[in-house]
Amino acid sequence: MLPFLVITIPWSPNIFKLGPFLITWHGFFTAVGILVGVQLSLWAGRKIGYDEDDAYTLALVGVPSGIVGARALFVAEHWAYYGKNIWDIFAIAEGGISVWGAVLGGVLGSFLFAWFRGYPLRKGLDIASFGLITGMAIGRLGDLVNGEHLAKATNLPWAVLYSHPDSPAFAHSLTVGAHHPATTYELIGDLVILGALFWCMFGPLRRRPGLTFFVFLIGYSIMRWAVSFLRVDSADTFLPGATVPQLVSILTTIGSIPAITWLLRQPPVDDKLAPTPPGRIPVRRG
Repeated sequence: MLPFLVITIPWSPNIFKLGPFLITWHGFFTAVGILVGVQLSLWAGRKIGYDEDDAYTLALVGVPSGIVGARALFVAEHWAYYGKNIWDIFAIAEGGISVWGAVLGGVLGSFLFAWFRGYPLRKGLDIASFGLITGMAIGRLGDLVNGEHLAKATNLPWAVLYSHPDSPAFAHSLTVGAHHPATTYELIGDLVILGALFWCMFGPLRRRPGLTFFVFLIGYSIMRWAVSFLRVDSADTFLPGATVPQLVSILTTIGSIPAITWLLRQPPVDDKLAPTPPGRIPVRRG
């Protein structure tokens, strides 16, 4: 039996085709998420006195690093298919990315570049967290429209059914019936984490740069670990009952502990902008 007030999503996952390029709602909202996320990070940087030119530069490094990481982890998770279809690895416009890969790839690329150039690392991580969580939240709107990810059946009032034959969730809807909008749960969780970041960076962690980033990282790890119990489209790992996103969440949480411990041992910083590192030319603005 169908649940009361089941939500039927009838839209095609594709917007239009331009030559060999297929423009999907997933790709559209991913692009919007990147643009809005970058702007929010720049805004947060201005609020805490982070050099705006440096923030732009890190965005230019972080975005492609995140895209590469997102595709790489997705391909690794689904290697049984991509190992036999090597050229499909590069068909990223058709979908197939890992949010965890985007986070880890984007942060690692930006962090290494900032370390090499002598940018303030802890403040850079904090402002990056705003862009990351915002971009992920907006990107999940595309998942909702597309039916990009599959979840377990449910009789809750907000269960979803996909009726368009081109939707990745169409066959799943026919097979299991109404199911959880799992990625929408994640969208809501992302917005809750974003609110926590505002409160932390401009409140109790105002003089503790770096810790706000780990509020994001641990918060997202816990939320993604929980939501993944409702998903049925992630590969299993060597841990019994654990999927790849859950394993990454566990490892990320454990790996964050030494960094958080080190940050807690650092003395609080002055609210004013830190002095320019040696060898860097300050930017003058009129």
